[in-house]
Amino acid sequence: MAKVEQKRPVVEEIAGVIDGASAAVLVNYSGLTVEQDTELRKKLREAGVVYKVYKNTMMNFAFQGTPCEALCKDLKGTNALAVSKDDATAPARVLGEFAKKNKKLELISGVVEGDYYDAKGVEALSDIPSREILLGRLLGSMQSPVANFARVIKQIAEKDGEAAAE
Repeated sequence: MAKVEQKRPVVEEIAGVIDGASAAVLVNYSGLTVEQDTELRKKLREAGVVYKVYKNTMMNFAFQGTPCEALCKDLKGTNALAVSKDDATAPARVLGEFAKKNKKLELISGVVEGDYYDAKGVEALSDIPSREILLGRLLGSMQSPVANFARVIKQIAEKDGEAAAE
């Protein structure tokens, strides 16, 4: 069997992982202990992020002609790929949070919704809260004026009730 035939399934697997992805982030994982790597994989899995180590040449072939093609220039060293199809900030958020505690994990670059981000850009994305938290904040800010209005109306009604009793 030719080497090309052996590599084709790996390239197709990577292409399948990044197909339709809203975010893909490259990290350098060298220096992490097995325990740290296991912890990182668990956190990524819980966030719905696919995380896998591939050879740089395989990722290079798979990225050609896709929005992730911009990542090809960063394929040096020991890299891993974190991909999310649903939450655009999940890979950056989980990896960034983990990298703050474990300095050996290095954010390299990422593509989020078709836009390329360098290490600083991915780090900035990691500070964005999850969709659920943002929706909760939005709902809270929408409820606040209504709740305040209801409190004022109740106080006016109570005050009018006291005046009528006199």
